[in-house]
Amino acid sequence: MSYRKFLGIILLLTVIMIPASSFAGSLWDDRANWFADARPSRVGDIINVLVNERTDASDESDMSLTKNSSLNVSDGTGLLSFIRGMTLGSQNNSTGNGSIERTHSATATLACVVTEVLPNGNLVIEGTRDVRTSDEVLQLMLVGVIRPQDVNSDNQINSRLIANAEIAVKGRGVISRTQKPGIITQILQSVF
Repeated sequence: MSYRKFLGIILLLTVIMIPASSFAGSLWDDRANWFADARPSRVGDIINVLVNERTDASDESDMSLTKNSSLNVSDGTGLLSFIRGMTLGSQNNSTGNGSIERTHSATATLACVVTEVLPNGNLVIEGTRDVRTSDEVLQLMLVGVIRPQDVNSDNQINSRLIANAEIAVKGRGVISRTQKPGIITQILQSVF
């Protein structure tokens, strides 16, 4: 084979292979940042929320009510002269006091999904977790707004850093049914 034919074949193979390699996908990911921590920024990103909520509430009230009424009727005149003077009176006194103390706590780790990116860059997150024990289902739900810079390098955020947080713990099952008042009690409570 001559030197010219050999170079021609090499040139032909090079021309054929260049377009094929230019359409191949790159292994490089332009979104990867080797110098900064990955922060959630798009819809669908997942963030772990460390729920550590405790509320202590105490309400006290005192009430005192005094009500006096009186009615005086003088002697009748004319056809009603047989009615004698009459005085009616009533007095009501009521006093009462009450006090309520409540303590609630919730501790869990909940994976939430970014559902919306707000114009200022803040993220709306939402997540639920169902925990089943025996015949009881405990559901933890969380909705709120976070700042991406508050998410730490382990992709976690504390629940106290969530704005407009709505955290709900609901139970369904045998225990929840036994704690709910019966239908007659509910009717009586709504009437009285």
